[in-house]
Formats: sequence, structure tokens, C-alpha cells
Amino acid sequence: MKNNQIKVIEQQVLRFRQDVGLGNTDAINLRSLLLKLNILTLFRPLSDDFSGMCLKDTLHRFMLINSNQSLGRQHFTIGHELYHLYIEDTPTPHRCSLESGHQNIIEQHANMFASILLMPEEGILQMLSEEELLSGSVLLATIIKLEHYYQVSRTALLNRLFSLSLLTKSVREKYAHIPVIQSAREYGYDTSLYKHGNKNLVIGDFGEKARTLFDLEKISEGHYIELLNKVNYNGED
Repeated sequence: MKNNQIKVIEQQVLRFRQDVGLGNTDAINLRSLLLKLNILTLFRPLSDDFSGMCLKDTLHRFMLINSNQSLGRQHFTIGHELYHLYIEDTPTPHRCSLESGHQNIIEQHANMFASILLMPEEGILQMLSEEELLSGSVLLATIIKLEHYYQVSRTALLNRLFSLSLLTKSVREKYAHIPVIQSAREYGYDTSLYKHGNKNLVIGDFGEKARTLFDLEKISEGHYIELLNKVNYNGED
């Protein structure tokens, strides 16, 4: 991607962060952000080549995220879909895959937006030691710390560090071959970030609206329960 295109996306991320009340270096609590933006978000087990999708009209925004993928990857997908919902001029419904080999320019921009949004350069630099900055080599311990702080996958973080010239290509490839879960466990970190989760989770006010209709006697109790079952609020199979 050309440098001027990256600069444009950096400005889009900066404005988006300002609009939603986030600082330039903050890690993002995505569940809180989705609630704040009132984006109805469903997590469902989907096929391996389906990361997520989104829809919007003048009043509503919706995301569907693949809960069969790791939590870190799900977070990147959410960042990707935020580009479609808030930055892309004329988004059209489509299924998103984060694999770079089959992406048009819009999908590439959405991935770059997610990368910059979730892993801000200033924040990364603040978490590196002087030795790492001077040597141009980031320690594995720091990499694991960063991916947990920003709640992203090892692949996403390595790619971001490489794009910021904080890792060479050879070092990125070396770290990419280190077993992710094993290395995180060896450094004392929880490994849930690297595993699938959030099956049948719902984020949004769908249940609140259904309850309001029930309390106003606009719908019956049976209809109210049916609406809740449609999105499976208990997160059960």
C-alpha cells in the first residue's frame, strides 16, 4: 500500500478515535465500544473462510463475527468491520475474509484501518524499552505483552511492528514460527486470547428493546421470549 494511502487511513483512525472519545494511545475495549456505538453484534460459529460481515442503514448498524476464530482474530475483524460501517463511503453487504491473497483495495484499507486503530504507533512506542528502540529488535517478552495489551493475534502484531520498521522481515518470520500458545504460557500469560470463544454472544440493545415492547404490552410474553431466543441471549447451544 502506498505511503499516502496509509497517511489517509492514519488520519481516519485519528478522527474516529476522537469521535468515540478515545485517546491516541489507548487500547480499546471493543465490547464497551460496540455498546457505546449501539452496534448490534452477534457472535456465531461460522466457516473457516468467513471472518465477519456488517450491515447498516440510516438508523441501525449490525455485525456478525465468527466465534470459531481466535479472540485476537475476532477483535481484528471487529476493527475491520468498523471501517466499513464508519469510513467507507458506500459500503455494500459482503462476507469478509482477512486473508490478504484475495482482497480488493477496500478490504486492504479496512485491514490497515483495523491495524492502526487497534495498535496505535504512539502506544506501541511507549511500551518499548530504550534498548529495543535503539537496537531495532523487539524482545519476544515484549511482543507477548503487546499482543495481550492490545488483545490482538501474534500475526497481527508482528505485521504491525514490521510496518512500523520495528522488526525486520527475518525477525518477523522467526517470531512467526514460535508456537504462540506455548510461548505465552511460558511467559506466564493466559492463553484464551489465542483460542476461539464468544459463541452465541450478543452485544447490543436488542433485548432492551424487546423488553420495552413487552412492558408496554405491545407484544405478548410468548413473543418476547421468542425474540430473545432468536439471538440466544443465554449463550447456549
